[in-house]
Amino acid sequence: MSKRILVTGSNGLLGQKLVELLPQQTGVELIATSRGPNKLAELYPQVRFVPLDVTDRTQVEQVLAAERPTHLVHTAAMTNVDECELNQEACWAQNVTAVENLVATCVQLGIHLTHVSTDFIFSGEEGPLSEEATPAPVNFYGQSKLAAEQVVQASTGAWAIVRTVLVYGTAHDYGRTNIVLWVRDSLRAGKPIKVVNDQFRTPTLAEDLALGCWLVAKHDATGIFHISSSEMLTPYQMALQVADYFKLDKTLITRVDNSSFSQPAKRPARTGFIISKAQQQLGYQPHSFQEGIAVLARQTEG
Repeated sequence: MSKRILVTGSNGLLGQKLVELLPQQTGVELIATSRGPNKLAELYPQVRFVPLDVTDRTQVEQVLAAERPTHLVHTAAMTNVDECELNQEACWAQNVTAVENLVATCVQLGIHLTHVSTDFIFSGEEGPLSEEATPAPVNFYGQSKLAAEQVVQASTGAWAIVRTVLVYGTAHDYGRTNIVLWVRDSLRAGKPIKVVNDQFRTPTLAEDLALGCWLVAKHDATGIFHISSSEMLTPYQMALQVADYFKLDKTLITRVDNSSFSQPAKRPARTGFIISKAQQQLGYQPHSFQEGIAVLARQTEG
């Protein structure tokens, strides 16, 4: 059966990876949407693009009624953790109100909704975590994403929640950096860096997250799925792997603990995911961190 998939936040990192991936699948029609102008117009002129501000209920209703997707993958969100702590109203509008708008309209029109969530809904006291772990967020971003999950879970329609961890990747005209490029570029410039060694994550290549979202839609899967890599690493361990891959000077990397940084939002110490459910039910297979570095190297260095 053909699928007509609408993606929110198509200008973001995950959104861009979905715009790249979905048209390659048989029987998939893609509608890309974003609040700002389409950044991918020149790269993918064949992809249909519709402007959409998900915080505007009327606009959500009009666009979904006009486009009639069978599936919606919701990637748009305010994800800068410190910004969420400092601008809680904006965070709530983008991360919760938007989801209320989408859920209500998806139920009305019979659209399968895949909502992207985060490991930051957890306290960080234990990990790796299964889908059944009890959420207890330690910052406002995590609270907003947990509230959004609760809205989705209360839906009477078909829904899936895809949770992920520390996503890294590169995208077109995308302002934010990530751990791989930051470490590589700092060391190449001979700049010493401090990297924490008391936070544990299962880092996720953006392409793997896009694949996970597609597999959920492809199988019309419902429920919660943890989509990340299966390797538990600290940012310091990741930085060493990046230095090794690009043959850069590891002595520039200083291992520190989280208390040496003053950030507005608290970070959970230990998250990371158990991904066996996604592997067994969806056939999901992620890259290792080493393979992920190689993917980024090819994309940024030709």
